[in-house]
Amino acid sequence: MPSPPTLPPTPPAPHLGPVVDDERAKGARFEAPELGIVLSHYELGIITHIRQYRRGSRRAPKLRIAASGGEFLLKRRAPGRDDPYRVAFAQDLQLFLGDRGYPVPGLIGTRTDNNSMLQHNGQIYEMFRFVKGKRDDGSPAAAEQAGRALGWLHRLLEAYEPSYTPATGSYHAAGGLDGALKQIPAMVAAAEPGTAREELEDRCSSLREIYHGAADRTDAAGIGTWPPRVLHGDWHPGNLLYRDGAVVAALDFDSARIEPRIIDVANATLQFSMKMTKPDDPESWPERLDVRRIRALLKGYDLAASKPVSADERQTLPWLIIEALILESVLPIAATGRFARLSGSSFLKMVERKVRWLKPRAGKLIEYLEG
Repeated sequence: MPSPPTLPPTPPAPHLGPVVDDERAKGARFEAPELGIVLSHYELGIITHIRQYRRGSRRAPKLRIAASGGEFLLKRRAPGRDDPYRVAFAQDLQLFLGDRGYPVPGLIGTRTDNNSMLQHNGQIYEMFRFVKGKRDDGSPAAAEQAGRALGWLHRLLEAYEPSYTPATGSYHAAGGLDGALKQIPAMVAAAEPGTAREELEDRCSSLREIYHGAADRTDAAGIGTWPPRVLHGDWHPGNLLYRDGAVVAALDFDSARIEPRIIDVANATLQFSMKMTKPDDPESWPERLDVRRIRALLKGYDLAASKPVSADERQTLPWLIIEALILESVLPIAATGRFARLSGSSFLKMVERKVRWLKPRAGKLIEYLEG
C-alpha cells in the first residue's frame, strides 16, 4: 500500500458546490514526452499495451496500461480538481477505506518514495489498479447494492479522522444558483442561435422559485442540526462497478466533502432513479422518477449503514432531489450553454418537467418510501 501524500496537514477548507466541467477545456490527452516521464516514476513491470480510457470527464485524461505487474489506470487530474490538498484528502480517504476492505481501486505508490500522488510540471497524476466490472443495469437489484455500498461507506467513515480538512458545501441552499440562472439565457442563446430568449428567462425564473421553495422545506425539516459526515459527494451509477450482482469498486472520490449524510443519500436516489429513453434527447425523458429504484436503494442503505435513514431525513428527500436536479443542471449550462454534449435549452425543459412532476407528489413519495 502506498504512503499518503506528503503535504502539510493544514490546508484551506473551501466552501464548494458541485465542480463544473467546462466543455471548452475537454478532450485533454497525454503527450508522449510527458507520459514517458510520468511512467518512469512507477514500477509496473514490462509494459505491453497502453490505450486511452474514455470513461469519466474528458478533462481528466486516463490511460489503461497492461504490464507484467498487472493492469493499471493512469489519471491526470483535471483543471479545477487538481488542488494538491483536495487530492491529498481524497487519496487519504481511499487509503483508509481500502485498509478496511472497502472496494476501492488500489492506489499505486511512486517508485522512489511510495507516494500516492505524483506532481510533475504543475500537474497531478494518480496510478490505480485497474478494476474490471460491469456498469449499472438499471434494475432495482443493482440500486439496492448501490445503497448497501453507500451505507457501508458512511458507516466506515464515522471512524475516519481526516488528515486534510474536507471541503464543505453542496447542492443544498447553494449561494451561486441565482447568478448562474441569470447567465443562462445569454449562454444558451450563444450556443443555440434562434432560441427564444423570453422563454428561457421564464423557465429560469420558474426554476429559481422552485429551488428556493425546496431549500426552505429542507431547512424546515432540520437539516442544519444534523451532524456532518465525510461523504463521497458524487454517488451515481457511472461511479460504481459490479461483478456477479455486487459492487466491486466505488470510483471517483474527487467530490468528497463533509455534510449531513442525507446529502449523499438524496443525490444517490436522484441519480439511480433517472430514466433516459433516448440518451441524446432529454425532451424525450419521462418526468417520472423510478420510485422502485429509490425504494431499493434506501433498503440497501438501511441494511448497511450504522443507522437507517430517519423519518425526519426521509421528509427531506423529495426536496433535496429537486435541489440537486436543478443546481447540478444549471451550473454547467450557465458556464457553457450546454449540458455536456446536450442542448442546454432541451435539458432545462426536461428539468422543469421533472421538478414540476415531483413537487406536488412529494408527500406521496415519502409515504411510499415509508411503506
